[in-house]
Amino acid sequence: MRHYLILLKHELRMLLISPPTYIASVLFLMLMGFLYWAIIRGMVNAPADLLPSVQFFSVFWIPVFFVVPLLTMRSIAGERSLGTLDTLMTTPTSRVAVVLSKFSGAYIFYMLLWLATLGFPLIASKLYPHAATSGSLLDPASLIGSYTFLALSGLLFIAIGIFASSVTRSQLVAGMLSFTTLFVVIVGGQQLGNIANNSVELVAWLDSTVNYLQIFEHLDDFSRGIIDTRPFFYYTSTAALLLGLSTLVIEAKA
Repeated sequence: MRHYLILLKHELRMLLISPPTYIASVLFLMLMGFLYWAIIRGMVNAPADLLPSVQFFSVFWIPVFFVVPLLTMRSIAGERSLGTLDTLMTTPTSRVAVVLSKFSGAYIFYMLLWLATLGFPLIASKLYPHAATSGSLLDPASLIGSYTFLALSGLLFIAIGIFASSVTRSQLVAGMLSFTTLFVVIVGGQQLGNIANNSVELVAWLDSTVNYLQIFEHLDDFSRGIIDTRPFFYYTSTAALLLGLSTLVIEAKA
C-alpha cells in the first residue's frame, strides 16, 4: 500500500507536468463548454422535452475518444520506451501497484475534468435566470445519475487505455489502439444493439447480452435517475480484467 501511494503521487505529478495532459484538458473544456452553450441556446430558442444535462451527457463519447488516449498513452508505453519501467521493476514494488497507480492517476484526472463541467450549469443559471428558476439546469436526479455513469464507465475507459499502453512501447501506437478499442466498445455496442432490435430471429439470451453491453442504454437510464446494479458489475469486472491482463503483459515483457 505504501508503494502504491508513492507511485500514485509520482503519477499525478507526471500528469501535471505532461503537455498531453494540458492539451486534453483545454480541448475537453473548450469542446464541452461549446456544446453546453449550443444546447442551452437551442433550448431557449426552441424548448425541448429533454433536460439540458441529459442532452449534454449524451455526447460524452466525443471527448472520451481523445481524452482517454492522451491521458493513458504514455503511462506504461512511455516508461518502457525510456527504459524507466525496467528500472522500476527491479525495485520491491509489485507489478500490481505499478498498474494500479497509473490507472488511479489517469482516472482521478479524468474525473476532475468531468467535475469541472459542473460549472457550466452554474454559469448558465446566471445567464438564463428563468431556466434556473424552473430547475431544469440543476436537476439533482439527472446530474447525480449522469456523474455516477461517468464514474462507472470511466473505470472501463481508463482501463482500456492502460491496457493499450501496456502492450507496446510506442505512445502513438498506444493512443491509436486505445482510440480504436474505445470506438468499438462504445459505437460498436450501439450498432450491435440496432442489429439485435431489427432481427426477429435473434435468440433471447443473445438479445439480452447485446443490450447488457450497450453503453448508451446505461447512460439513458442513469441520466433519468434510474440506478441499475447490472452496469456496476459490468464496468468494474471488465476494468479489473483489463488491469489484470496489463499486469500479466508487464510481467511477460519484464
